[in-house]
Amino acid sequence: MAKSKYTPSGFDLAVKKARAGRGLFAEETIPKGVCVIEYVGRTLTEKEEYSSRSRYLFEVTKKKTIDGWNKRNTARYINHSCRPNCEIEIRNKRVYVMSKRKIQPGEELGYNYGKSYFDSFLKPIGCRCLKCMPEKDWLKLKAKMRRKKKKA
Repeated sequence: MAKSKYTPSGFDLAVKKARAGRGLFAEETIPKGVCVIEYVGRTLTEKEEYSSRSRYLFEVTKKKTIDGWNKRNTARYINHSCRPNCEIEIRNKRVYVMSKRKIQPGEELGYNYGKSYFDSFLKPIGCRCLKCMPEKDWLKLKAKMRRKKKKA
């Protein structure tokens, strides 16, 4: 029996320090168009959905939202990117992270979280993806944060 397009391929991935805190990085080459990982979590009740303070909520359908907070959900470390190398595909009420292009070892995985999340959570503090904050600007910000930390 042929393997489904939606079967995670078991790539070697690592959680590391990233611009936005922690991020998920490829430890090996990932080809274009494959399932990298599945975003998993507990299905919330409607009441929990509206009262949850989790930042790992994923609306799968209008009637199903999952909370990916559990640390077994390694996909929760994938950060937003305005120029993503991954995209989300929802199939049979499950969430899959698919590669949009070939991903090189050491490259951080990212997908676009969508306008609503971006406007609510990222825009107010500034997006730190490579497209929005080039490496030289990121290095300046890191140095400024280190100086601030030393003064405190």
